[in-house]
Amino acid sequence: MPAEPNAVVVRLRLIGQMEAWTLAQESVLPPGRKTRALLAVVALSAPRPVLRSRLAEMLWSRRPEEQARASLRQEIHRLLDSLSPAKSEVMVVNRDHLALKPGAVWIDVEEVLRATPQQPASLALLDGELLEELDGVDPAFDSWLAVERERLRDRARTVAEMLLREQLEPEAAITAAQQLLAIDRAHEGAWRALMRAHAARGERGMAIQTYERCRAVLADLLDAAPSPETQRLLGEIRTGKAAPQLPFAPSEGARMEAPPAVPSRGGAKVGVLPLQLVGTDEAESHLAFGLAEEITSALARFRWMFLVSSTSLARMAQQTRDETAIRRTFGLDFLLDGTIQRAARRVRITLRLLDLRAGNQVVWARRFDRQAHDLLTLQDEVAAEVVAQIDPEILQIESRRAAHRTAQDANAYDLVLRALPLIDRLNREEFAEAGELLERAIGVEPDYAAAHAWSAYWQIFNVGQGWAQHPSEALVQAGRHAERAITLDPQDARALTIAGHVRSFLHHRLREGMALHDRALSQNPNLAMAWAFSAITLAYAGQLDEAERRYLRYKRLSPMDPHAFFFDGASLIIDLLRHNYESAVATARQISELNPMLSATCKHYLAALGHIGFEQEAALVRRRLLSIEPDFSVRRYLQRSPFERPEDREHYAAGLRLAGIPEGD
Repeated sequence: MPAEPNAVVVRLRLIGQMEAWTLAQESVLPPGRKTRALLAVVALSAPRPVLRSRLAEMLWSRRPEEQARASLRQEIHRLLDSLSPAKSEVMVVNRDHLALKPGAVWIDVEEVLRATPQQPASLALLDGELLEELDGVDPAFDSWLAVERERLRDRARTVAEMLLREQLEPEAAITAAQQLLAIDRAHEGAWRALMRAHAARGERGMAIQTYERCRAVLADLLDAAPSPETQRLLGEIRTGKAAPQLPFAPSEGARMEAPPAVPSRGGAKVGVLPLQLVGTDEAESHLAFGLAEEITSALARFRWMFLVSSTSLARMAQQTRDETAIRRTFGLDFLLDGTIQRAARRVRITLRLLDLRAGNQVVWARRFDRQAHDLLTLQDEVAAEVVAQIDPEILQIESRRAAHRTAQDANAYDLVLRALPLIDRLNREEFAEAGELLERAIGVEPDYAAAHAWSAYWQIFNVGQGWAQHPSEALVQAGRHAERAITLDPQDARALTIAGHVRSFLHHRLREGMALHDRALSQNPNLAMAWAFSAITLAYAGQLDEAERRYLRYKRLSPMDPHAFFFDGASLIIDLLRHNYESAVATARQISELNPMLSATCKHYLAALGHIGFEQEAALVRRRLLSIEPDFSVRRYLQRSPFERPEDREHYAAGLRLAGIPEGD
């Protein structure tokens, strides 16, 4: 374990069971879970201070602001009392922030984050879950904790992968692979490395046993089978044909079957310039650079984009901000820039997205007006909303550009892009064409995770619209594509949440679906689709308060989302189950204007109209629904309904009957 600096007065363990000790071995761990959570948030934010408002929101998100701040003051006093035996200042507390005194606390997480392939010893500290006893402190804290857990695992996983790739001898490879599997049990590349290492030592039985352990772990954690590559390796080992393949790490060098970023797949290349200061003191330059870095980091979570380092762009911006020169230097497709203005206690941030391939055309713009007293929260909020909104914007632009390229020479990325707008239009002929394009994309690149994810998405509509010729086979195909996508790239948040919607909506396995949505949000907390889909799943489960919270988070992130015609269905379901029929009808009218061909909207709309007794409007919507899905009936609805509670199913069915939907055979 690394030596501790002389200034350290407290040792803090956050991995596994939380502990806090003075150098005299006296425990200073606070007794209360809220107080421990407060200490953990401040410690994991070090050396940056944490705003009191942010702490109050994270730990008391369901209380009014004044009550939350009062509770925070009490917990700060308790925390300072607990730390008092250290007989030295540990916390720095003022009216706005909390922070740890620099150098006063040794933290195990910091040691893990400092590990390198050359000095990997501190990876051994990662022998449990981060803050494993603090789940359930508060919904906002739980969301934060999920992200922190994934951040820690990602860093440790990356170092362990690099270490494994360096191993040339079977013995060292076994040790390195076992260390990687201790961090990530579902790392299929590490399982293969372990199989090869045992085979290279002549231990064929051990190699086969390793495969069986891999198969059991993948089935347990991911409900997936080993990949074809792993199964081929098993066959080679059984026949004695397996080559040692040194080093023993998988050639792709990525977690689970994640494919390398090969140029043929394409992807938008995006950069974020530091913002320009307008009539603002140069002291605000830290916000200009910090916001650019925050947005760049947040965009990097969208797996289909390639991001240029904000530091590199900042260096160039000191010489020139000419978009043509920047594009020529970095090969960018899109550039985000903007300005910061400050007046008294308010900050105005204006941002614009330029399509550099279209003559620097402005394709998106947004202005943010915020209070200036909370700059860290301002930075987080602005970055979250910006990336949530420009992700679908860039995806639409890329889709339009792909549609104008010849289909004969299209790669898998282009084929997927061509399919997406055809899905959204919900024209039956174009929808069928979209399915064919996605099949071609998988044929061109069978291991392209995004193609499988969007194919599963296509099947959601195929079944939901009643267009599947063989519904039971469509359900199977949706599951296969969803599982394949998350096996190929377990860090793709979009693939995870699509898989979650397949599990909940199509397969009626709501708990499994919710787990996948939560994993998606830990990977990318700014993905609007994941907030919307998780809200729908929670509504199916009858957890309406949390469903509404997640729906409102989606709307805050992306209020003008191009998929609102689909995602806003969460609001319809919540209002319908709460008997807020007027609100449901008003929302359904708005959604129908965005896309009248989504049968799910028609069904929710009709159920609300039936309960409220609007017969004329119900007749119009009923005709539209039966033109989309001629065989729809109450019986068919009951057979497919994903609602968990019988009373919710019956309430919905009663609305459909009152709206004139036939009972069915």
